[in-house]
Amino acid sequence: MAYVPGVALLAALAVGCSAGSDGSASDADSKPGGPTVTTAPPGKYRTLPAPCRAVPGSTLKDLLPGVAELPQQQQEKAFRGSPTVTYDTDRKVGCSWKSDAPDSTRNLSIDFERVVSYDPAVSDDDRARTLYAKKETAADLSGVTTPPGPPEKPAGSAAGEETGTGKPGGGEGSAGPSPSASGSTSGTASGTPGAPGGGSEDLRPRVLDGLGDAAFLDDLLTRAGSTAQHRTVSVVFRTSNVIVTVRYGEQPALVTKVPDSKELQDKAQALARKLAEVISE
Repeated sequence: MAYVPGVALLAALAVGCSAGSDGSASDADSKPGGPTVTTAPPGKYRTLPAPCRAVPGSTLKDLLPGVAELPQQQQEKAFRGSPTVTYDTDRKVGCSWKSDAPDSTRNLSIDFERVVSYDPAVSDDDRARTLYAKKETAADLSGVTTPPGPPEKPAGSAAGEETGTGKPGGGEGSAGPSPSASGSTSGTASGTPGAPGGGSEDLRPRVLDGLGDAAFLDDLLTRAGSTAQHRTVSVVFRTSNVIVTVRYGEQPALVTKVPDSKELQDKAQALARKLAEVISE
């Protein structure tokens, strides 16, 4: 019986310690108005389309002139495309095609990137928005200024042919246009982008409306030495947490011919809009 008070005392001390610990940090966290940790919502898209099957056959025939004249087996191979080598097809996929016609060579590539944020406080959409903004900034669209008026004579294309070099930008394998190569000349007769004030459609690198959540177009005309000129039009757009890049280029067989900017831009934009529909399906 002498041990009973001691046992009771130990039990009382244990209860006191337990009560003290329950009333500390956990109580503070559970109080109304205390700090709470919220997890940002995931992106709308959890998967990506098969890139080499994303472009309809009729569209490929239009974008790759000359392929339809090849033997059936070669046609199938050309239209099948070449998948982009990637180590995470759940996050990034792509495909490319090429056609060699007597008068020119055409190149087409598309890339899909599904952006995932590993920061619980940053949503996939916000992360994709940031990455897209970096691509648009790298394209340096603001560097293409509007000329004060139309040129006195259409001689600006000659400078573009001889000095056309790309400027840094475009992000992840794409190249931005140089104002001297594509943005500072006007008129479409020579295949160079026009500008307001020149009486022709504005074909300079620019932000696009009505395509995904945000989009821009870049236009690059290059020439190395005495070889034929090569023009590449890139259309980049974001829809939710997916960023899509379309690159469509042409190199004429004749050294004196300049690729038609309007044709390439129109077709690249049309394809981008088709891909936006494919993603939303």
